Amino acid sequence: MPRFKSDLLNVLSERGHINQCTDFEALDAKASQGTITAYIGYDATANSLHVGNLATIMMLHRLQQTGHRPIVLMGGGTTKVGDPSGKDELRKVLSDETIASNFAGIRKAFDKFLTFGNGPKDAIMVNNADWLDELGYIAFLRDIGRHFTINRMLTFDSVKLRLEREQPLTFLEFNYMIMQGYDFVELYDRYGCTLQMGGADQWGNIVNGVELGRRMKNIELFGLTTPLITTSSGTKMGKSVSGAIWIDKDRLNSYDYWQFWRNTEDADVVRFLKLFTDLPLDEIAKLEKLRDAEINEAKKILAFEATKMAHGEQAAQEAAETARAVFEDKASSDNLPTYDLAKGSAPLIVDVIVALGMAASRGEAKRLIEQKGVKINDTIIPSVSTPITDQDVGSGAKLSVGKKKHALIKIV
Repeated sequence: MPRFKSDLLNVLSERGHINQCTDFEALDAKASQGTITAYIGYDATANSLHVGNLATIMMLHRLQQTGHRPIVLMGGGTTKVGDPSGKDELRKVLSDETIASNFAGIRKAFDKFLTFGNGPKDAIMVNNADWLDELGYIAFLRDIGRHFTINRMLTFDSVKLRLEREQPLTFLEFNYMIMQGYDFVELYDRYGCTLQMGGADQWGNIVNGVELGRRMKNIELFGLTTPLITTSSGTKMGKSVSGAIWIDKDRLNSYDYWQFWRNTEDADVVRFLKLFTDLPLDEIAKLEKLRDAEINEAKKILAFEATKMAHGEQAAQEAAETARAVFEDKASSDNLPTYDLAKGSAPLIVDVIVALGMAASRGEAKRLIEQKGVKINDTIIPSVSTPITDQDVGSGAKLSVGKKKHALIKIV
């Protein structure tokens, strides 16, 4: 029997997206009575989002699937300040030009997950610099800042973390939560937005916006968070040895993105299928019954479905075929990451591994070689001082680091 009246909360609940809500009963009633508008904010600190952002992106995706209107709020203004939530160090200050460039890069990713347009349920993307950049600071502090107390702010985990670790928390960052609260009220005025969603680390900031709406305008706003996603072994979602797992295929090729999902821990496969794919729940229930080696089939389905959402079906098919060629046919494929070796050159294998992103540093690459974990065409590399030459590569060589990372080396 469904837990909620509304499709929105039922779908979010069944898929594992719900953590906290300011008022489940009232939000459920509102969502079951008509279309609601909801937003999630993203600061433009890089030119792509990464897998760690996927849980919230999928919340917007589910929102639109169930007949409601998503707003993607880009933090062109708040990026200049820096959100202390979940951080224990000061954020690097970015120029307006860098923020604009990052904004353009991030915009591409959302086309895969949302339908944008001018219809009542079409997604829109807005920039909080449109109103934050125009604020008169003194008037803003007088009219908006007076609704926030230092006492309350000091109770938020994002602030307590900094103070407990004796890390600096600047006055600029302290204002971030005021600006985010104001964003919510501004989006209500402009677009009738009544729900803010986000990760669990945003709970304090979200509650600020809900309370500000009540204090300033006597309006009912809602907040809903999704759990912060970690793997069963405790690793933060979206990170790997080589760094962030970017969603944009210009930052991370489709094969490596596919392989990231294929390497999911056994205990996480079903949970990730629910969170990060559109695979029907009854099909996921069948996959949940798989055991031992059969779980690998569920992992391949997860990899295909997740890659299809982010990069498109053709890219997912090509990545799956590349994986089959590498792991089942033991053959190389043109879809693998490629290192172009200049004819006559002889770079050290250590440097090639780092250049391909198959290790985060030369030190790590050296350790992998010393542990006999690096191969060229299935032959173990014997020494960290081993170079790659024309003779080694021939018409093309497959470089393997461990059992799961593969690349091609070609002469140019």
